[in-house]
Amino acid sequence: MRVILAAFYLIGGIGHLLIPDRFLPIVPDAVPFPREVILATGLCEIAGALGLLTRRFRWWAGLALAVYAACVFPANLKHAFEGVPVPPLPESWWYHGPRLILQPILVWWALFAAGVVDWPFGQSGAKTREPRSGAAKRTENDGQGHL
Repeated sequence: MRVILAAFYLIGGIGHLLIPDRFLPIVPDAVPFPREVILATGLCEIAGALGLLTRRFRWWAGLALAVYAACVFPANLKHAFEGVPVPPLPESWWYHGPRLILQPILVWWALFAAGVVDWPFGQSGAKTREPRSGAAKRTENDGQGHL
């Protein structure tokens, strides 16, 4: 699951860098320097994708990509409700409806793929603490890093 999500964000990030002007129409009007923001989000997507593939940065990358997915939701809303064309994306509600509904799942997927949460598949529930470095010893009750 993690590799698929990383590929998704890597492709999206490259798209933001190569064709930023196609995304300009869906950037909410309140966002300053929209072209620069699109380029920065592309870099963030690429960094997050690469981070997901490393043990050292995975936790932080997942957290950052989850926040990113939540932050771009206003652009998705504008795209859907104002009917802004962004070729080659479809303009119908067969695209926009599922896209909007699945946004919270994308947030969860980033958190799950990075090990920030293990719900609903894990036994222990959410891990609500920052990960320790590889050199740190585990001193928690169960010896597996769960508080």
